[in-house]
Amino acid sequence: MMNSAPARACFRFYAELNDHLPPGQQFKAVEKHFFVPASVKDMIESFGVPHTEVDLILVNGESSEFTRLIRNGDRVAVYPVFESIDITPVLRLRPQPLREPRFVLDVHLGRLAGYLRMLGFDAVYSNRASDPELVRISSEQRRILLTRDRGVLKHSAVTHGYWLRETDSRRQAVEIVNRFDLARLLRPLTLCMVCNEPLRAVAKAEVSGRVPPGALGWCDEFRECPICRRVYWYGSHCRRMHRWIEEIAGASQAQ
Repeated sequence: MMNSAPARACFRFYAELNDHLPPGQQFKAVEKHFFVPASVKDMIESFGVPHTEVDLILVNGESSEFTRLIRNGDRVAVYPVFESIDITPVLRLRPQPLREPRFVLDVHLGRLAGYLRMLGFDAVYSNRASDPELVRISSEQRRILLTRDRGVLKHSAVTHGYWLRETDSRRQAVEIVNRFDLARLLRPLTLCMVCNEPLRAVAKAEVSGRVPPGALGWCDEFRECPICRRVYWYGSHCRRMHRWIEEIAGASQAQ
């Protein structure tokens, strides 16, 4: 007895979702063969695209939830997260975009965590965090999970996540600012780069002996982390940081 022919569905991925596809499948309709109907979420992730980067699915022209079963002949259009575009007339796949984004980063992104904190963004990081712990923090605290591992983003509990394309930490910071339209939200040098805690103003007399003697002579404004007690002031290193931050903001606005 011959096996029946497999069912077929046509998938088309848009914009940066194509980064997850092999070159031969990018920016064009791709046919998917299957014998048993599966959810649109499972089929999308079978292409290697994490569901956390998807915000709109159209099946045969109608907006669809992740749980919809794909059947023979269906045509599926998959769109990325619209953080800065209002698509409320159609069905979102997550509650709302994170207008005040907070992040949790996997164990390989320590330097990026420091840069995000320098830019003023709440970024939770531990070099000992397991994947289940990252998923829990992302879900419970509504944080965007940043990673270079697509696998962790496929966990059903993760609703907001992003797979970083860049490998250099500074370029990754620029990528995040551009991807989530964050230039207008930059608050440089307001968080401790080590503890992620808001800095507080501290009197010059309280930091004597904790900063270089020369800094006390010309600087009058100091900030302190309430957790680790590190002291921050506007020295030459801060001026270099500010130049980089201004470049980020300018490049983002020019796009």
